[in-house]
This record gives sequence, C-alpha cells and structure tokens, in this order.
Amino acid sequence: MEPLTIQLHDSLSRRKRPLQLEQPDRVTLYVCGPTVYDLPHIGNARPAVVFDVLVRLLRHAYRQVIYVRNFTDVDDKINAAAATAGVPIRTITERTIAAYQADMRALDVLPPDREPRVTEHISDIQFLITQLLDRGHAYVAAGHVLFEVASFASYGQLSGRTKAGMQAGARVEVAPFKRDPTDFVLWKPSSPDLPGWESPWGRGRPGWHVECTAMIQRHLGFPIDIHGGGQDLIFPHHENEIAQGCAATGLPYCRTWMHNSFITVAGQKMSKSLGNVLLVRDLLQMAPGEAIRLALLASHYRQPLDWNQERLDQARRTLIAFYRALSSAVTGDEHRPCAAESRPDPIVLGALADDLNISVALARLHGLSRELQWATSAAERGPLRASLLGSGQLLGLLQKEPHKALAGLCSPPRQVAASEAWLSEEAIAELQRRRQRARQEGDFSLADRLRRQLIDAGVPVADSKAVRSIATPTPTDP
Repeated sequence: MEPLTIQLHDSLSRRKRPLQLEQPDRVTLYVCGPTVYDLPHIGNARPAVVFDVLVRLLRHAYRQVIYVRNFTDVDDKINAAAATAGVPIRTITERTIAAYQADMRALDVLPPDREPRVTEHISDIQFLITQLLDRGHAYVAAGHVLFEVASFASYGQLSGRTKAGMQAGARVEVAPFKRDPTDFVLWKPSSPDLPGWESPWGRGRPGWHVECTAMIQRHLGFPIDIHGGGQDLIFPHHENEIAQGCAATGLPYCRTWMHNSFITVAGQKMSKSLGNVLLVRDLLQMAPGEAIRLALLASHYRQPLDWNQERLDQARRTLIAFYRALSSAVTGDEHRPCAAESRPDPIVLGALADDLNISVALARLHGLSRELQWATSAAERGPLRASLLGSGQLLGLLQKEPHKALAGLCSPPRQVAASEAWLSEEAIAELQRRRQRARQEGDFSLADRLRRQLIDAGVPVADSKAVRSIATPTPTDP
C-alpha cells in the first residue's frame, strides 16, 4: 500500500499543503484545551471532536503520534467562579476537569497522550520567561514581566494584523507601565487571596499566553508539527505563542497551524447574555453522544457551524440508517469483524487526507450503507461491513454493537414526541410488511408513503431488481 499523503490547510501560509514533519513517521500535535471554570459547552466540544478525527487519521498513517491537549487551571475566570461559589479554587478546577473528561468520553473523543495542567508547569513557565529576559525580548515593570512586541520583527505573521490594528494581548486592561500597548503579560503579581508562586520577580502567576509555549517546550520541543485550536485563538493567543517560542529559542515554532471555525446557535453567537449557551451535558440528555458527534462533524471544520435541532435530528437519522445496515448484514454464519479485519474505504481515507473533507467521507459511508443493505450473500456483505466499520472508526463512529446503538438512537428525545420519526423495531417491521403487501397489490401510492416513513426513521429501503420482482410474482400452473 502506498504511503498516505495528508494535506492540511495551514493558517500561517493560508493554503492547503502536504503535511510536513520534523521527523519521518512521527507526528507531534498540540491543541489548546479549555480554561476550566465552567461546564463544557458545544463550542468546547467542536475542537475536541475535530482534532480527535485528525489524530485517528494520523495514527492510521504514521507509526508514532504524540498528542498533547492542556488544561488551563489558573486564570482570573476561575478565581471569579470560585469566589462566586464560595469554594476553594481547586474545587472548581477539579470538578470542571472531571466534567470535561466525562463529556468528551460520551462524545467518543479519545484521550490525548498527555493532558498537562498549567499549575504543574510553573517552573517551566519561569524558565521560558528567563530565556526571554536574557535574550532581550521581555522586561520587568511594576512587578510584572512583559513581552516586548517591538523586539520581534515578524509579530503579526499568523493573524495578518498590522501594528496599527492590534490591541493589547493580555487579559488585563492596558496599563501605564507597558512600553507599548501591544506588549503582553508573561508574569503578574498575585495578592495573598489569589493563587501565586514565588519567582525572581516576586510572588505571582503566569499570564495566559506563556503557558502553552512552556508546555510545548516541555513535552514536545520546537518545532512541533501541528498546532490546533479554535479560530478565536489566532489572535492574540497563537500569535503570542509564536513570538514567545521563536524569541526564546531562535527555533521555528510550528510547521502547520490548524483552526476550526466557530459555532452559532440558530444563527446567533453563543453567549450567556442571550441564554443560548448549550452545555454538552444537557445535549446528552436529548441525544446519544454519537449523534452529537456526527452533528459536529457534518460541516467542514473550517466553516462556521450553526447548531439547531434539525442538525441533531438528521445526525440521529443518519446513524440509525448506518446501524440498521450493519445489523441487517449479520446472519447466523457471519461475525462482526474485529479491529484487525476492518479496513477504511479508500474514498473515505482519501477524503479525510484532503484536509478532513468530511462531506465526501460521509457521502461514501451512505453509499457503503446502501450497498451493504442490497448485498445478497455473505461474500458481498463481509467486505462491505468491514469497510463501513473501518471507515466509521476513523470518524469515531459506528463502533458500538448495532442493537445497543439502535436502542439509544431510537429512544424518543425529550422534546420529540414518540409519534414522530423515532420508531420501535416492531413498528418498523409492521411498516415493512405493509409496504411489501401494498407493492404486491399494486398500491404504489401507499407503498411510497410507507417508504417515506421508513426513510424518515432512518431505515434503509432497498428497491433493487431482486426486491421489485417480489411485487410481481411469477405465475404458476394451477
């Protein structure tokens, strides 16, 4: 088998290009994780799912993949949440990390190889800051350490912003002790009631941007092959990461930058003020995690995704159709292929290798599902089932036992009446019998209506010649 060529859109060069690696057959990937002050919402889930698919693809193609995704567990938002709840800061962070991990498991997101926390890397952060001071890229002022943007000539290369259009990149208001408004905080003082660590610059805590650079330096080294995150992180966070890493070491920072686009809800930006923030935990009460995952994948990762009920319902119907095809393909003399027997379809593999072209991959899954439903022998069904399962594995889909998956997918969600599309196995069998009888009797209008009900319930309807022949039985001699 020829090596797989993976092409990804690089946010820095603004074009799609073949993946470039620092070492052959080894990929290093870092994705910015959540700031753990509140339960994860659907916007937090999108990058987790998108880069999970990328990691699955990379592990299929390369011998070694090292995937790191961090937790920001020291931040002003966390301090505020703890003060509001009247609990210790660590209570907030531990509770939120556990909730995030549980919700991502429910979406079938594989755990990264490493999940570093900022509070575990204070010495690494201080080392990086010392490097920047020694090289003349940072300065101390009023108990703060700040990065001097003017000292890094290529600042703005990722975001494409000019200095005139930039704003300060720190999570504090522009302060008079800054040499320039664009300079950003590397270290800031902490009052006795806030988290803090001793340092050469006084007791304090790290700024937001420095943490990821320090953790990358500690766990992966520069340059890394792929850096991912949400589009909102391009500026200032990722722009500042490049400046810190390159200025501190003199080395390139990252070979490929990937950014997923944002999520809206019914056409509006998610915000607490609008009351439309959708928690993953609440969505899991409305649909299985696999349906939520597929709904998140239904749009290309670089395109905005508008979340609505129809999107989730369609994902559910699609999965029902896929699982019904898998279920109908298994007879007494066949078995479910093990992981070693499952093979991704070449079209699916090629689509994902083309900058995660999910639409082409899903279209092929639909095709495989129909072919599997129409197959008439075990010799045909076996390879098709293995291909559908192997392709689904790359997407993080279709890895459950069909009857268990269908039981969850066919259960009525809270806001959908049981009389709608979610039909029981008995109801589906009765519709199929009625449709077959209508076709045999020539009542094609009724047969078409019943066919639509079955399709709406996610049931594959095969009208091959072999099936149609049943509707016109061969006459026999009396």
